[in-house]
Amino acid sequence: QVQLVESGGGLVQAGGSLRLSCGASGNIRSVNDMGWYRQAPGKQRELVANIVSGGITNYADSVKGRFTISRDSANNTVYLQMNSLKPEDTAVYYCNAHVISWGAVRINNYWGQGTQVTVSS
Repeated sequence: QVQLVESGGGLVQAGGSLRLSCGASGNIRSVNDMGWYRQAPGKQRELVANIVSGGITNYADSVKGRFTISRDSANNTVYLQMNSLKPEDTAVYYCNAHVISWGAVRINNYWGQGTQVTVSS
């Protein structure tokens, strides 16, 4: 089994910054893609940013230029630096990882428990 543990959410004023962290642990042979999704009340979960094999990053248009995703592959950890936060960034942020476990033959998709980010105006 694999666990993703997130930290770093909280309440911040518009224009402020937060840094989210997510560490993967457990039965891990290799971690492929890692990323962050978010879900606001009444809305579908959406991709915020991910980092895929080779270090290629992808961002939602709404966060480009404000958010930066990075990864510590040695420690199976992914970060999301969020700057110039806006009230519309308010959501539960979920970490996601595609993991190959020892003894497994396919990639499995794992989610963290979510961390609340609230941006006040």
